Amino acid sequence: MAQFKAISLSSSINLACYGPKRSDSSLQFQFSDYRFIFDTLLHSDNLICSRKLSTFHELSGKSSSLHGNAIVSNNVCMTLTPKNQGIQAVLSSNSGTDVSTVTKGGGLRGKLNKVVLAYSGGLDTSVIVPWLRENYGCEVVCFTADVGQGIKELDGLEAKAKASGACQLVVKDLKEEFVKDYIFPCLRAGAIYERKYLLGTSMARPVIAKAMVDVAREVGADAVSHGCTGKGNDQVRFELTFFALNPELNVVAPWREWDITGREDAIEYAKKHNVPVPVTKKSIYSRDRNLWHLSHEGDILEDPANEPKEDMYMMSVDPKDAPDKPQYVKIGIESGIPVSLDGKTYSPAELLATLNEIGGKHGIGRIDMVENRLVGMKSRGVYETPGGTILFNAVRELESLTLDRETIQVKDSLALKYAELVYAGRWFDPLRESMDAFMEKITETTTGSVTLKLYKGSVSVTGRTSAYSLYREDISSFESGDIYNQADAAGFIRLYGLPMRVRAMLNKGI
Repeated sequence: MAQFKAISLSSSINLACYGPKRSDSSLQFQFSDYRFIFDTLLHSDNLICSRKLSTFHELSGKSSSLHGNAIVSNNVCMTLTPKNQGIQAVLSSNSGTDVSTVTKGGGLRGKLNKVVLAYSGGLDTSVIVPWLRENYGCEVVCFTADVGQGIKELDGLEAKAKASGACQLVVKDLKEEFVKDYIFPCLRAGAIYERKYLLGTSMARPVIAKAMVDVAREVGADAVSHGCTGKGNDQVRFELTFFALNPELNVVAPWREWDITGREDAIEYAKKHNVPVPVTKKSIYSRDRNLWHLSHEGDILEDPANEPKEDMYMMSVDPKDAPDKPQYVKIGIESGIPVSLDGKTYSPAELLATLNEIGGKHGIGRIDMVENRLVGMKSRGVYETPGGTILFNAVRELESLTLDRETIQVKDSLALKYAELVYAGRWFDPLRESMDAFMEKITETTTGSVTLKLYKGSVSVTGRTSAYSLYREDISSFESGDIYNQADAAGFIRLYGLPMRVRAMLNKGI
């Protein structure tokens, strides 16, 4: 039997009781003299508190409702477990960040052992850490992927994570893997979504989610979690990757579960759990940055009629302010994959980073579009993809030399489906993998170099060369040659145009 006495009246207590219904037991709560008494505390059961007992402010429910399972209020979770397990109380201060882990019984919504959370250090993910602990009684391992978002985004992350209540922060540098294994295959395939979007965010999510699955295995986690909203594409991209790589993992998506509806609610929750609120200035735009691109959404962009403000852009200068003298760059390509710049070989990530700087200086790669989200709604976004725009133009232009007409047509038709699969988060779908094998095969001879001129926001191709070029000057020349006899064209035209000629004869009754 356990007794709790002399609990002062200054704040609220939340109580969740779980246990078998017992006809021979009763619970009575009394508020007089600022105390409550468990007259008969199911003497054969255990009491587990998942948070520190604070003083009474509100306690609802009748004693009869506490037989079996009941949640009475919201601050403290008490769990009555089967007998012969002893009494365990794991407590934490209301003024601290510690929402204690309940090793038996779980949190308000269930029980998980350890959760790997996709963590950025921003307000939302900082709040998710204590929310997971409170609601699932679990340890939280924060995971951050470096996909080229910038060093400032990584500063102080470990301190932030631990201050929020995480037991560990894992950071992995995925830049080279991201470019080599995700960006470059899309580039080789010519994947572009709805005529404009070069899939920057779409390609980043599977590499991050894959790393989360790996970390979950390494730390022995039984669940993964993300901070994506229920209205966007990213929730699908993360979770389809989880499903494909480890279907046994539990997935927790707080934005689809909790009562937090916006920034003010999140700040209030953070203060309540003494989680340091990020002091960085809140951007009026929703942004996602990686080595391939920077996206902008929200604020005035939500009205498609509004022109973006110039101070919104971060990777590229206004084309009118770009240098008055054009810059020429020569991109070396091997089997459809960029490998060098101006004769110098770079690693995938280094090449892209270098071209981002060059392209941004010339105002290259700004795209403003209204796209169809996977979940059904339209959204307006503005993208900066300076290096990616240069590379996309270079690879596509080299294919004009190395691929024949039929191959280009089939490749372009498949590129649309390829882009759709990537946008929808189906990176690890066998269909995309099979299409990638096709793309790899047909671009085996797409090797050579392309020279481009960068000038005030535009990319112009000025030269291309390949040892596998199907272009023959001796055939294409207007001068007479042995291979192409111009007189042969007459018979070709008559045969090629025969269906049209027959139809016209029919219409005229000939």
